[in-house]
Amino acid sequence: MTSLGSLPLRDDLRGRSPYGAPIIDVPVRLNVNENAFDVPADVVAAVEERISGVAASLNRYPDREFTSLRTLLARYLGNVLGRERPEGTVDSDPTIDPEMIWAANGSNEVLFHILQAYGGPGRRVLGFGPSYSMHPLITRSTGADWIEEPRGDGFAITADAAVAAVRAHSPDIVFVCTPNNPTGNSTPLSVVEAIYDATDGIVIVDEAYAEFAGDGFRTSLRLLGGRPRLVVSRTMSKAFAFAGARLGYAAADPAFVDGLRLVRMPYHLSALTQAAADAALEHPDSLLARVDELSRQRDRMVDALRRCGFDVVGSDANFVLFRNIADPGLLWQRLVDRGVLVRDVGISGSLRVNAGTEAETSAFLTAVEDILANHPETLGRSSQ
Repeated sequence: MTSLGSLPLRDDLRGRSPYGAPIIDVPVRLNVNENAFDVPADVVAAVEERISGVAASLNRYPDREFTSLRTLLARYLGNVLGRERPEGTVDSDPTIDPEMIWAANGSNEVLFHILQAYGGPGRRVLGFGPSYSMHPLITRSTGADWIEEPRGDGFAITADAAVAAVRAHSPDIVFVCTPNNPTGNSTPLSVVEAIYDATDGIVIVDEAYAEFAGDGFRTSLRLLGGRPRLVVSRTMSKAFAFAGARLGYAAADPAFVDGLRLVRMPYHLSALTQAAADAALEHPDSLLARVDELSRQRDRMVDALRRCGFDVVGSDANFVLFRNIADPGLLWQRLVDRGVLVRDVGISGSLRVNAGTEAETSAFLTAVEDILANHPETLGRSSQ
């Protein structure tokens, strides 16, 4: 059989591994940060009705500008800003207009479009690791150079460190993931502002998990006014329980969005995807109804894992990174043997687990307690 090594693959792709997570048939799967709850019945009915309505016209190309979807996403983000505003403050939120919205098949494709338009060969992209593993993969796939600076204590990004990194590398694009995957902690708006002011390039704020964040979180959407090089990326895969529909989106200056039109494939969002997303966005309360429950299960895991002796990073996402594991691979396997799948994200002495239903969370915690009771050597030294 022909091997990949014998084919004329790009030199910069040789030896690299594709993105992926183990697919194992176990009762409790808490490894890919999905929303644990099924799509609500009223949303399912709305999606079925909307898709049925467009089925007869699938012989025609879809709306290239996904006009209805952009309008609904802009309305949703406007409501996000309104909910974040402290009670009694003056309404000074920026306006999110449909012309500021871009959407694609998952937030990864949104990021790919941004890197195609504003990155590419000869350009440099800066990120702060550990962070989302697709950021460097997308960067390199477009021919740009990836530069990674380490996060500080508690996986935080400070303004001073970020500005120093920008000045040292003069990147064309900077990634800030907040809440950060895989650590779960958030980055203050003051740091995003400092990064933006320090660079002449693009600043991408990846907010895939923002809906799960606590009251102290502030979205970078409120920084968009007067910052045409800032873009905020989000997704319907996580809080919206819509991962199978593949719909990601971003908000930025309309001129910035025009640049993305130059690189997208023609009619990149199918009529079926647009119809399903439109129907879902007309029922945001139903789709987001379980976010609080998932946040409670996340906090429950944080408390329980700390009581067990693990170091746990405070999380604003729907997952938890727990540390000081003597052998993460062995603990991962022992959890699988007990029917629970979590994620080894490659951070020394650490594993990541996403929040599930109450029953799933209980199964995970019971498995951990059983393992510790039989294998106390599972705990290693405290993480730094």
